[in-house]
Formats: sequence, C-alpha cells, structure tokens
Amino acid sequence: MITISLCMIVKNEEKSLERCLSSVQKAVDQMIIVDTGSTDNTKQIARKFTRYVYDFEWIDDFAAARNFAFSHAEMDYILWLDADDILKEEDLEKLLELKQNLDPGVDSVTMKYHLAFDEHGNVISSLRRNRLVKRSNDFRWIGAVHEYLEVAGRIIDSDIAVTHCGDERDSDRNLNIYMKRLAKGEVFTPRDTYYFANELKDHRFFELAAVYYRKFLDEGKGWVEDNIAACGKLADCYLELGDNANALAFTLKSFEYGAPRPEFCCRMGYHFLQAGDYAAAVYWYRQALENPAPANTWGMQNLSCSTWLPHLQLCVCYDRLGMHQIAYHHNEAARQYQPDHPSVLQNKAYLEQKLGIIPVENSEETADS
Repeated sequence: MITISLCMIVKNEEKSLERCLSSVQKAVDQMIIVDTGSTDNTKQIARKFTRYVYDFEWIDDFAAARNFAFSHAEMDYILWLDADDILKEEDLEKLLELKQNLDPGVDSVTMKYHLAFDEHGNVISSLRRNRLVKRSNDFRWIGAVHEYLEVAGRIIDSDIAVTHCGDERDSDRNLNIYMKRLAKGEVFTPRDTYYFANELKDHRFFELAAVYYRKFLDEGKGWVEDNIAACGKLADCYLELGDNANALAFTLKSFEYGAPRPEFCCRMGYHFLQAGDYAAAVYWYRQALENPAPANTWGMQNLSCSTWLPHLQLCVCYDRLGMHQIAYHHNEAARQYQPDHPSVLQNKAYLEQKLGIIPVENSEETADS
C-alpha cells in the first residue's frame, strides 16, 4: 500500500479549511499546510489536524508556494487540494481503494474536478487534473498565476472526483499580479497570455480581453484545449461588444482544433435560432447531443450543452417549425434533467394544450427557450 502526503497552500481559509481536511484525513498519512499570510484562525484550524504547518512569505507566485509545500512531503505520493475543495464520501472510498491497490510504478493519477452544479446536484462544469503524483519524481509547479503541475511518465485516469465548493475569493488578486508583471516588462508565456485574457474578461474588460485572446491564438503555441476555450471566450467578448460577425467567426474557428464540441454546436444552434433559420438550428443542436466531448478530455466541459440545453432548444425549434409532437418529446427529455426549470414547465403546459393532452389555462403562444 502506498502512503500519501496532502500538500496545501492557504490564506484566510477559516470558513472552509476544516471541511476540506475532514473530508480527506482518512486517506492521507501526512498533512502539509503552508500558510501565505493568514490574519484569521486558519493556522489554528490547521494545527487541529497536523503539526506540519509552515509559513511562506507571499511573493505573488503560486507555483513557488506550492513547490515549497511539496518540498516538505515525506510520503510515497503527494495529493494536492485547495481549501475550498472536498472529497465526497464516495470519492473518499475510491481514494482509499486506490491507495490499497495503486501500482507503485504509476507516476501520476488524474482525478475529475467538479466545479459547478445545478440545483439538483447535477455536475454542469468539470475538467481533469493531475492530483496524486509520485514524490520521488520531484514534479514541479510552473506559473506565478494559474499554475500547473508539470508531470511525465506513466499517468492513469481515475474516476475519483474532487468537488469544488465555491467559497468567495479575492476577485482582483490574479489580475493585479498579472498587471504588476506587465509593468515590470515581463514576457508572458502563451499560457500567461491566455489566463491574463481570462482575468480581463472576468472583469468585463472585453475589448482588451479580445486583444489578448487573439494574441494567444495568433502565436499558435497554446495547448489545444486552451485554444478551443479561447475561441468560445472570444465569441462571448464579441457578443458583449455587439459584434455578431466576429462572435460567429471565432465559434467557427474552434473547429480548426478538432471535432466540434457540444458547447460550440450549441453556439451555432443559437446563432441560427436567433436568425430564424430553425432547420439549421435543429441540425446544430442535434450535433450537440449526438457528439459529446471525449469522456477524459482535460478541457473545461459545460455538461449542460450535451444534456438538457440542446433538448430545450430543439423543443423551441420544432415548435416554430410546427412539429409539436417532436417538440414535446425534446421538452420531456430536457425535463429528465431539469424538472423544475421555468421554461421546461412552461413548454410542457403549452405543448400539452397544443396537442390536446391536458387543457391548460393561460398558456403562452409558443415554446420558451
């Protein structure tokens, strides 16, 4: 059986740290908690779980802090989490089983990262990350902001999921770090350029964000998943700026990097739906359902775009085409995922009246997206 060191960096995490550590403590043999300047009770909470609590002077460099934490690990493998992450009970059991059976020749184990959920607990946003790595390989974190763990060797994909609980964070922190680096004249890597554009977009600086996304794509050195994501984010920026032509152009550009993803099929469907070309919209929404993204893709996935959302929009399209029975079928499919969604319920009432299934008073004239 392998042994595991949990390595974390924290700052002012008194609201979430105990929840995180409690969720994983049964599976780890050592906890390394590196504090980067807390002014609350974070360190006191950490010491309830471990004596390995260290201070690290913050230097606007997440990779440096994470590498410092890794340097104190003593077990066979290192697991890393953030304070607003947890392992749900079923995932803790899976990790305990993995710990018993993992081949020591494995260099890294990836885990799913569930980032967002709907009101019914369905995962709507997810990606995959290297989570458990062999300590003796001395894998290093790279990047001052939006850092990544550079690994190599034998990597296996697990079905264990880490769940992000979405606590509030300093929304300006990362943007300020990038701005300081720019002011110093630092040359950004392609990854830096992409994530700087993300920060600009998140702060609604859409024109400047578009400049950096285009710079990132024009350099042609990005990771394919980031290239695809940048196309979607550029489309969003241009929609915010009222530039529908460029929004469409960068939706189409995403197809240069591989088979169309469900998110972009939905974008195309929405484009034609807005234009009143319902037959074309049907084609693209059906593509979203029939061609889901690869199960183990490392990029961000909006799972709504391959489940209930295309069905809901197909309901609208078929209704506008006068094909009410098919519209009803797709609304019922959407209702399997979103039984309480207002549009789904409105469509159900409207179409049941239209089809003579159940008379409903005060129905709308058309289906609602």
